Amino acid sequence: MYQTKISDIRWIVYDIPGNIGWITYITSLILLLANQITIISLISVFPAFIMVVGIIELISERIAKLDRVLPKIRLYRGFGMLTLGGSLGVIISVIAVIDSLFKNGRCLYQIIMFLGAMLCFIFGGLLFKGYKKIK
Repeated sequence: MYQTKISDIRWIVYDIPGNIGWITYITSLILLLANQITIISLISVFPAFIMVVGIIELISERIAKLDRVLPKIRLYRGFGMLTLGGSLGVIISVIAVIDSLFKNGRCLYQIIMFLGAMLCFIFGGLLFKGYKKIK
């Protein structure tokens, strides 16, 4: 079992930008796919899928009232997947920005995806890192 002892205030400070991050990444990805479908935009779906798996797990944890004490599998399936999705989203969106700049010079959605993935990675990762194994 893993437990976090971060304060409620710190939890909120991490949770809100993390939520803004995955929502921003997925929303801008949808807008990007609505405007142009490329190999990179299709690859960008993979981090979004990982983020959604993490979010579904976190929602199920809240329903079960398991916010602060989690089994290892739930910790990794929730905050671990959110952190992983954010890190992959950062990498893929940087590649997408560079690709788009060389192709047509327009990369607004890709930049917004990058910012969202960065928020998800940083703040999801901070929550993930806050959990320690109970001895």
